[in-house]
Amino acid sequence: MLGFTRYLLPVFLLFSAGSAVSQTLNQPQGAVILEISGQVAVTNTEGAAQFDLEMIEALDQLVIDVETPWHEGPQQFSGPRIVDLMAAAAASGSELRFVAINDYAANMPWDDIEAHDVILASRHNGDTMSVRDKGPLFVIYPFNENPELRNEVYYGRSVWQVKAIQVLP
Repeated sequence: MLGFTRYLLPVFLLFSAGSAVSQTLNQPQGAVILEISGQVAVTNTEGAAQFDLEMIEALDQLVIDVETPWHEGPQQFSGPRIVDLMAAAAASGSELRFVAINDYAANMPWDDIEAHDVILASRHNGDTMSVRDKGPLFVIYPFNENPELRNEVYYGRSVWQVKAIQVLP
């Protein structure tokens, strides 16, 4: 059922009142911190959707209180759900490839963003994240809400210092 949803989202966006054909994405006013490319229908540059911090934080924000293997004690992260970020770019595919500033990359099945409230965190404990502190963007799974996510597979998909997402067919 979840896989079926991935194909309906772009169709819904195409035929809704704010269709993807007429939908636009504003130009970043600040420094571009994220570029979404590949299977995207709404772009603001040649073949990609670029976002600055203000654009990312204008999306609905989800706050997750979580313990991670990279921090001591409970932490709070906030950012848009990745599924909402994909909707903003009218993206659809079967897999997402997250690329970090240092070119580290990890793939995530599209099903992860539909089954879990995975966020692209821009804030850690209320503060924007610097590159030194795993920012500006960090993939965070709801590890505390879903103990089955506490393993090396999902930890490996939790890319920090994200600069790009490639939406793969």
